[in-house]
Amino acid sequence: MIDEFRALHSGTVLVLPNAWDVASARLIERAGARAVATTSAGVAWSLGAPDGDKLSRERAVDLVSRTVSGARVPVTADIESGFGAAAADVADTVRAVADAGAAGINIEDGAYPGLRPLGEQTERIAAARKAAPLFVNARIDTYLFGVGDPEARLADTVARARAYADAGADGVFVPGVVDPEIIAALAAELSVPLNVMAGPGAPPVARLAELGVARVSVGSSIAQAAYAVVARCAEEMLTEGTYDAQKADLDFDTMNALPF
Repeated sequence: MIDEFRALHSGTVLVLPNAWDVASARLIERAGARAVATTSAGVAWSLGAPDGDKLSRERAVDLVSRTVSGARVPVTADIESGFGAAAADVADTVRAVADAGAAGINIEDGAYPGLRPLGEQTERIAAARKAAPLFVNARIDTYLFGVGDPEARLADTVARARAYADAGADGVFVPGVVDPEIIAALAAELSVPLNVMAGPGAPPVARLAELGVARVSVGSSIAQAAYAVVARCAEEMLTEGTYDAQKADLDFDTMNALPF
């Protein structure tokens, strides 16, 4: 699965609607996805924790294992910042995720509310690279967090991306960017596949591919949309006593027939 997942980053743009539990992963695969990516926020919420390095490694890896089980496509796991303070902890996490059957990881450089120092993060990525032959997607949070001088942000992002690639990252993920000019500039400057986070207001997948993007994911957006349905259904039932929001295109038999 690892080689198959690596190969998906060349040629046609890789589209990854993000999953947060086994059922969402199965539905995404059923829709035709060539791989499944987890979202750390959605996973954390589904397990009763906030996003941002609050979930334990053990619970996160268990979710990866259950998602991989029975999947016919590669699964890449969002491991937040690595579930540990030291580079050795990151290596332990990556080995556990590899043992769970994942084909890739996302690892972020955000250290809320800023970024980890460049040297420290390159050590963490190098540790991840050495721990297992998974596809290492290095997330850069300069735009997501609005870090530093806006005029220098592109150059700072490219510098981090190149350092992470030198440390062994197979790809770079820059969430928070939807401006076509910035996306095209990033793609032109990088020697590894570029992943961007799309969603409402972002260019369509076809346009992102034209700009040089190799991989498109959506983070927690689908999970948020699903939980919004829960909120609407509950509010309607509790305030109006009606059930219109519960109307769904997915029937019980379709859900129950998923390969859990």
